[in-house]
Amino acid sequence: MRTNRLLLTAAAAGLALALTGCGGDGDETGKIPTAVESTASGGTGKTTGSGGSGSGKDEVTAYVDAQRAWVKCLRANGIDAPDPDENGQVDLGDARPLKTDPTSRRALEKCSADKAAVPAEIERRLAPKLTPEQIKKQFEFADCMQKNGAPDFPDPEADGHAYGDDQQWNATTAAAKQAARTCAPIIGDPVEHGPGKG
Repeated sequence: MRTNRLLLTAAAAGLALALTGCGGDGDETGKIPTAVESTASGGTGKTTGSGGSGSGKDEVTAYVDAQRAWVKCLRANGIDAPDPDENGQVDLGDARPLKTDPTSRRALEKCSADKAAVPAEIERRLAPKLTPEQIKKQFEFADCMQKNGAPDFPDPEADGHAYGDDQQWNATTAAAKQAARTCAPIIGDPVEHGPGKG
């Protein structure tokens, strides 16, 4: 788990986007997003690309509605979750206690089906603005990863971030893990995540 967290954090240059909440989808495919998921809240890290069913406003509206359903489920199962904001994000504060409390764990598992994928449009809205130096490092990191065992590691967009379906890559192979160790110095040590938002 530490390796996956390092890979996720490194891929986003240590900038916590914390885009997802506490749900878990049980996906065991080995494909993981490079955008940082909120490890403090146990987020799914699921995303949808801009080529999905609907675009822009429709995807965002559907996501916010799904987040409302997720919050309703959490409340019905014993978690006092706040309403989602205009971007569908749910501020769970320090979500670590939710992962250890048996009632909360059951609620999170029960409601995981209601936890929606984060649309690329929301990712773009919430992505922190990177400096030119950070953007350069993101491109160098992607190039290093691709040349050192992770050929499917995504190229960032012009702003230095990867969004939607473009951020899926297989971090489970030994070569990908070695590439992450080899390339980590390019972007420095990862930053620990703060409170979870979903």
